[in-house]
Order: sequence, then C-alpha cells, then structure tokens
Amino acid sequence: MAHVRERSPSPELSSDSLLKRLKTTHSSSTSTVDHELHFHPGLFGPENVQQLHQAYASSEPFKYAIIEKLFQDDLLKNVKDECIKELSFTEKETDIYKVNQTGDLASLSYLSEAQLALFPNLLTLRDALYSPEFRKFIQSITGCGPLSGTKQDMSVNSYTKGCHLLNHDDVIGTRRASYILYMPLPYGQEWQKEWGGALELYPVQPGVDGIPEPEAAPCKAIPPSWNQFIFFEVQPGKSFHSVEEVVVGGDGKARLSISGWFHAAQEGEDGYQAGQVVPDLKSSREQLTSSSTTFIAYPDLEPPHPDAPLRREYISYLAKFLNPVYLQTRTMKALMARFVVESNIELHHFLSASLVSKLEPDLRRADQADGLDGETRQGRIPPHTAGVSGAWSARGPPHKWRYCTLQQTTEPQRESDAILRQLQDEVFPSDAFRAWLSILTKLLPLSYTVEARRFRPGLDYTLATSEGDESRLDVVLGLTPQAEVEENETRSNGKSKANEEDELEELHGWQSGEWGGWECYMAPHDEEDDPAVYRSGSSKKHQVNDASGSQDHDNDPGTGEQEDEEDESTLLTVQPSFNTLLLVLRDEGVMRFVKYVSAAAPGSRWDLCAEFNVGMVQDDEEYS
Repeated sequence: MAHVRERSPSPELSSDSLLKRLKTTHSSSTSTVDHELHFHPGLFGPENVQQLHQAYASSEPFKYAIIEKLFQDDLLKNVKDECIKELSFTEKETDIYKVNQTGDLASLSYLSEAQLALFPNLLTLRDALYSPEFRKFIQSITGCGPLSGTKQDMSVNSYTKGCHLLNHDDVIGTRRASYILYMPLPYGQEWQKEWGGALELYPVQPGVDGIPEPEAAPCKAIPPSWNQFIFFEVQPGKSFHSVEEVVVGGDGKARLSISGWFHAAQEGEDGYQAGQVVPDLKSSREQLTSSSTTFIAYPDLEPPHPDAPLRREYISYLAKFLNPVYLQTRTMKALMARFVVESNIELHHFLSASLVSKLEPDLRRADQADGLDGETRQGRIPPHTAGVSGAWSARGPPHKWRYCTLQQTTEPQRESDAILRQLQDEVFPSDAFRAWLSILTKLLPLSYTVEARRFRPGLDYTLATSEGDESRLDVVLGLTPQAEVEENETRSNGKSKANEEDELEELHGWQSGEWGGWECYMAPHDEEDDPAVYRSGSSKKHQVNDASGSQDHDNDPGTGEQEDEEDESTLLTVQPSFNTLLLVLRDEGVMRFVKYVSAAAPGSRWDLCAEFNVGMVQDDEEYS
C-alpha cells in the first residue's frame, strides 16, 4: 500500500509547537509521570528533546535519531529475561530476510490473566512506548504527524548467526515511524562491530525516470548497543535501510531487539484524517513489481526451426565450448522430450573439459585475490569495495538486487574474465546457441539479454521480481566452484582426513542451502500487509530435472511435516553448482530471486544468466 501523507489538523501543529506542548503535558499528567518513571532520566527534558530534534533534522543520509539510553536499565533487563524465558521464536526466511521472530506483541492484550502474569515488564515497556506522551515525543522530533495508540505494531527479533535483513524502505500501509530498541546478548558484554548486525543506512540517487533509488552501498552503519533506541519517519524514496548479517555465533551471542512501527492516527483517535493522499514515489515493495529488462533483438534473418537438425557449422562452433555429448542428436531429442513435459531441466558438465580446466581454478584465484575466499575472511563480512575493480562493477539498486557484473568496456584482467566475456558476448547470443536452444525447448528465441554475475559472500543477492506479461526462457550457467571430491580420490591425493572433512562440509554447505545463493521460482500470490514479509518463498528444497532423469530432493534434515510448512508458492529451487546449465520456461507473473549469499560461504557464487523472449512455432510454420 502506498505511503499516506496526511493533512495537518487545523490549527496546524509545527514541530516547535509540539515541543512546547510536550513540555507542559509531561509535567501535568499523572499517567505521564507514571510512564516517565520507566524511561531513562532526563529523556523528556526540554534540552534533550530540543537536541534530538536538531540532530534529527540534520542527520544523513535521511532523517533519523539515536537515543543511547531509552529505558531504565532494570526494566529493560527484566524485559530481556522475559523474552528469553517466556517467548517463542520462529525462524523465518524469505528472499529479503532471515530472522528469529515472535508474533506481534499487540496480541499480548488478548492473553489470560495467568498468561499476562508472565510478561509484566514487557507489557510495561509496550504501554510506555505507545503512551500518549511518548508518541507526542516521537512526533515532536520527527514531525511525522499524529500517531496511533490503538494500532500497536511490534515484535521481538533475535538475529543469530546468518540472520540478516536486506534493503527496503519500510513503507507499508499506515506506518509513520520505524523504531528499534536493542538488547544485544549476552547482557553486560559490548557488541563488537566485526560481529555484524549493524543497521545500514543508504543514500539515494536518481534512478530510472528520475525516481530516487538507493546507492549500491550504505554510507552509514550503526552497530547495536544495549538500551539504544533508533527511530525515523517512514518515507518512500528516502528511508532505505538494511540489517547487516550477524556473523558471530555461540556463547549466547545474539542481536536481540524489539522493533516495530508507529502508525498514523486511526479512525476515532485524535488527529485522524479521513481519506488518503497517494505519494508521488512508489515504495520499495511496489518497485519490485515494476522492474524491466532491456532485450536485444536477433538480426532479421530466417529464424531456426525446432524440428530442423543442428547445422554442421553450428556444431563445429559450439564444440569449442560445450561438452560434445550435448551436441549429439539423440541426446538433444531426449532432453527436448523431458523439457517439453517439465518446463525445466538441468544439464551437468555443460562446458567442455578444456574450458573448465582453465575456468574453475581461476575463479578460485579471483576470490583469493579479492579477499573473498573463506580462508582470508574467516567468516567476516567483506567491504563493499571487495571485487569491484578492473572488469567488474557492483550493480544495484539494492532494494531490487546487488551483485557484480562483467563490464563490456573494460579489458579482462584474468583468464576467467576472458572466458566469461566470450561466453557472455559471443557464445550465448550466437545464432548457433539460439538454434541449439530452439531444438532443446521447441521454442523460438526472439530476443535476449545475458550477463556474467558474481554474488559476493556477505553482500549480494536479488529480491523476488516479476517482469513482463509474456513467458520467458531462463538460461543460467552455474559456475560456483565446489569441492566435489570422492573419499578414495581425496585420500589417494594425500590429503588429511581433516581437509577431507572441510571439503565435504563445503559441499554440504552449498547443497543444504545454509550459505544461501539458491535460485528460487515462486508462483504469483496476493500481497500481504505483514509487518515483516516483503516476499515469501522460504524453501531450500532442490527439485529440478537433471539430464540423467533423476531428481534431487530436500537435503535439509527434518521431517515431512516441516516440508509441508514450506510456502506453497515455491515452484522450484536450485542450489549453486559448477558447470551446470539450468533451463526454465517461466510463465507470466512467476517471480524469481537469488538468495543472499552468506558471509559463511567459502567464496563467491558465479553464474552466466540469460533471459530469452520466446515464441511458439505454429503448425503452418509461421512464427508467433
């Protein structure tokens, strides 16, 4: 839903008038005095309020404020204890986040007296946050307009190792101001910057049609600290932020927080305004449905026919790059028959052995040179500049995607760059590859787009998008190096058992989905005004037709009951692999994304990604 910009009540209340009103209100109301006892001393003092107001107005990259100590320490410590002992956390994972979260704490009001007795401090904190005086305090600093006391929207979130929240602007429904109250664990131990979990704030720049969009990298990162409270007005095109992945685990460490939103005054409350004013700018959520891809049309020549054999000159050209088994007529017919039925297929060992022998080791060396390999980083998040040099540059905007692309205007610096450039610029767009695709899919590629992509660990991803009103053929060549070493081969090479276990763990980590990077396809579904969900699709299940006719199923430990709980909209999930070509016929409205690659991954996720607008061949051999 679009952000609502309300008309101010008459007479108009400016931020300055609210400051004066707050000073008189907090000193004259009995209920205010009661609530003030729970907050840190001096919070509502005129000097502090004025200072916060001025700091908020001058903050960058958008207006926000930080209160280093919000509540009395004893109260917050008791709240922390209640959260740990009495609340149930559920791990939630979608394209945009992975987090352990409670339900909406507004539901506490519906508990029995016996149940409420378990949360006396949490209820006290919640009521203090949504009290009239604190809402006026927030309004006076932000100028966001009247806030609701009846529509309460808050939850407790625990970010443990691997948890993250990607770039977005928080614009949903009647939200007016976002807030985060930190309770990092363990209590009494200062949270270290290198542990991750910082709140990242993004500057904006003009995007398509001049619409503001976040830059690829944040300009500010705020690590959490005990009793710290951060808040800002929710604004489309401005309030872009994310939560850095937490990379520390064990010893009870967790980025525990209470977060939520203040909503606009609801019907029946003071300051409520009927009707809505639609803003000029779309929210980050809405912009995910308006993405567009630029396609390159094939020359206006006689197109290939799916039933025609592959020409000799095409076979000769493709044999320089492809595994020769995929150029055999019998193999191509068998693959075509399977694709026509299933609409997706996976071809292993796709590139020729000679090409792979050069490409795989050089991709590993590229990660080492750029400080993106696991041994160099030791699980830490790399700087945003990592891997962005020479022929590679970061592509945004991050509220839709962030990854590195191989630039056409820069000379390749590595052998792997040269190979990827040739595949990207010559092989995939060639008439020979077009004809080969047509035979395998019984479709006619009409236009194309192709790019080599590098997803850096701890940084890169794409969010779920749906583009166009026609079916498309996705062709993705997975090039993520993996340690596929058989036990006998490992030991015959003289490697220790410890090294062998490390390599098997690496293989398991990609295939289990623990390091992210999987490609996911989801069916269209209705939007939900969930406080946390932007796009669903939390499956790590791998189910795709491979060239041998077998299927790989869920590699995650668990029961069938857990699988049943996965989002039913998930159509297909494919884990990162090396030298495997994925073909998927994507119907209109189907969404896709590449899951954020965790900082725990041993290196980058590489691929060559192409999309083709396709037509069908009619019986009279006229093309549509």
